[in-house]
Amino acid sequence: MELGPQIPFATGSRSPDPAFQILDPRGAELRLYSAKIEQLFTGCQWAEGPVWFADQRSLIWSDIPMNRMLRWDETTGRVGVFRSPSNHSNGLARDAQGRLLSCEHLTRRVTRTEYDGRITVLADGFDGKRLNSPNDITTDRAGNVWFSDPAFGIGGWWEGEPAQAELPHGVYRVDAASGKLEMMIEDLQGSNGLAFSPDGKVLYVIESRAKPHRLIWAWDYDGGQLSNRRLVVDAQGAGALDGMAMDEHGNLWCGFGSGSPEWIEGLDGVRVFAPDGTPLAHIHLPERCANLCFGGARNNRLFMASTHSLYALYVNVRGDR
Repeated sequence: MELGPQIPFATGSRSPDPAFQILDPRGAELRLYSAKIEQLFTGCQWAEGPVWFADQRSLIWSDIPMNRMLRWDETTGRVGVFRSPSNHSNGLARDAQGRLLSCEHLTRRVTRTEYDGRITVLADGFDGKRLNSPNDITTDRAGNVWFSDPAFGIGGWWEGEPAQAELPHGVYRVDAASGKLEMMIEDLQGSNGLAFSPDGKVLYVIESRAKPHRLIWAWDYDGGQLSNRRLVVDAQGAGALDGMAMDEHGNLWCGFGSGSPEWIEGLDGVRVFAPDGTPLAHIHLPERCANLCFGGARNNRLFMASTHSLYALYVNVRGDR
């Protein structure tokens, strides 16, 4: 079923697109001169968790309050419902075998969709307690599944249903071989977006409820344990960090928006940081971006799930994976 109606979005006529703001000279290398931001779809309640399926030339993402996953077809430009109900899914990813991984708020679990459509539960509790509401998800180079587990989805009836948190806002790893679940980080407030560096040796995690500022932390990863925790980005109260994607050079492309109780003009969109935390660029959107991923035929198209809409922009760099 094709969805609609669509609300026209005015693509910029100037080149380069002024919505791609350069914050550091290195940021200019990421911008394509003639590329423009496109609105591929609108009509979501809260768009999240996009994942690219190159073999299908399609993108799947979550519309959390509407309890559905949507699918955009690159060959036709059409959008349809991929899964409904989705158990208020949030973050999505693919495992090493290309299967869909889903963070589900309503069931408080992480699942894998098998090739025949069956659902396998990878994690729904730890140490005899239920998970909170798995949020974002990725894999490491060995195929282990990592996910964050804040309590956002159990705070009310909007993204799941009300419940009491039983565990810290942890970050977990599911061992690819044994299926064993291990809490790797347990002292964050609002663990959120996570990504590995291109060499797989550094894990980045967004702490989206840190006070007074939103933060991005990094840990060294040796394939077993995490070490050498360090602060990479402090949003300084000006912006709220959410999900993120990694490019081939190790730059962090982060969903960004106003971090204050009142909306602040100019913050909604995507903020790009170098591995050392230097802000390189900002992609201005008319809506706050929650999460994003790279895709397209050359993996240089940035897809941005942003409140009610899905946006896309070709950039001068490829995604890491």
